Amino acid sequence: MVKPIEIVILAAGVGSRMRSEKPKVLQTLGGVPLLHHLLETVHDLNPIKIHVVVGRHASEIKNQTDNRMEINWVIQEKPKGTGHALAQVVPHLLLESRLLVLLGDAPLVKRETMEALVSDKSDLVILTTKVSDPTGYGRIVREGGEFSEIVEEKDTSSSQRLINEINTGVMVINSKKVGAWVNKITDNNVQKEHLLTDMVKIANHEKATVSSLEVFDSSEVQGVNTFSQLANMERVLQKNKAERLMESGVQIMDPTRIDIRGTLKAGKGVVLDINCVFEGQVVLGDNVLIGPNCVVSDSKLDSGTVLKPNSVVEGAEVGKNCSVGPFARLRPGAVLGDDVSVGNFVEVKKSVFGVGAKVNHLAYVGDSEVGAGANIGAGTITCNYDGANKSKTKIGKNAFIGSNSSLVAPVSIGDEATVGAGSTITKDVKDGELAVGRGSQKNVAGWMRPKKKD
Repeated sequence: MVKPIEIVILAAGVGSRMRSEKPKVLQTLGGVPLLHHLLETVHDLNPIKIHVVVGRHASEIKNQTDNRMEINWVIQEKPKGTGHALAQVVPHLLLESRLLVLLGDAPLVKRETMEALVSDKSDLVILTTKVSDPTGYGRIVREGGEFSEIVEEKDTSSSQRLINEINTGVMVINSKKVGAWVNKITDNNVQKEHLLTDMVKIANHEKATVSSLEVFDSSEVQGVNTFSQLANMERVLQKNKAERLMESGVQIMDPTRIDIRGTLKAGKGVVLDINCVFEGQVVLGDNVLIGPNCVVSDSKLDSGTVLKPNSVVEGAEVGKNCSVGPFARLRPGAVLGDDVSVGNFVEVKKSVFGVGAKVNHLAYVGDSEVGAGANIGAGTITCNYDGANKSKTKIGKNAFIGSNSSLVAPVSIGDEATVGAGSTITKDVKDGELAVGRGSQKNVAGWMRPKKKD
């Protein structure tokens, strides 16, 4: 019979070495808190219960954690060590389960590794790894080939310090044993803390079955205590994400220069140039090309679209075979139909563009409807805000808006209508009409340009 899985995440650390007011497990990795990564991974294990141990930042951590996932929050009033933290969970455990203990500041443990741990039938299973420099880590001590104990760095002898197999802090325990074992943990160590590492010695003393599982890529189990370590972990995460994308057929020009802070779903033939950032939920259709230095947030770009260099797309939907940029900005609510062109230094906000519409240079289009085939000239703006309220501009099919025009909303430009360059339009223009809203030109003959004074 397969035993149910329970999860414990130890998340009471304050991150004092970061010198930050933010709790350590709320520091962001890939755009989301460290704790979120672990919760997302363990959710796939279908645990019967998830316990998260928190300390003095409990309310802040709870408030910033996805409440759609059922979590049993356990409070550790005083930071007395990892053994003491687990002891707070004991009253909440089932009698028959495989208890997977994880660290909130080590969020990259893979699901496959977790599955391998919980499938081991031993009463205690410790996840280990080997590193070139074990300084600061608990050492895995073996006697006669048998796993005998874990010794913390401060308690090691000179010979034990040479051991390069280290404790990752991740373990699986037979839940029936936990209560008795944590009660036997003492603070008889240099740190004067109740440490989970004592579990191995206690379990061996009781003739329980003890085993270990080695993870060969130590980056999977690295923890975070400083911002330098967090930055290194960010690169590991981004490398993993980039490799998965490339394996699926996405061409990434330089996988060391990409940041995915959320999820990126990409179709066939997608090409991503250097220094691009993807935030939130991003979907790219087949054959989308993203130029260098672009930022895309919570947006969908359909097949064949090209996002040219240095453009920003946030909260937008872009149709097929569109051209956006360079140096363009699509703000939330921008919806571009197929074959739309939004050119350099154009900003679009909360506006819908019909098929084939164009706004190619130096323009602002906000709170607008732009009909299919319409052409908006350089320097044109929709004046959608009067200082108190936002109003809407409607531009009809195949309308032509001359350069440097101001369309003062609320206003409607009809189908096939034309607005002369340099016009300020405050009244509706009917289908097919020409509207010119500017002062008459006056030329002064014989005018002399002023000369510079000596």
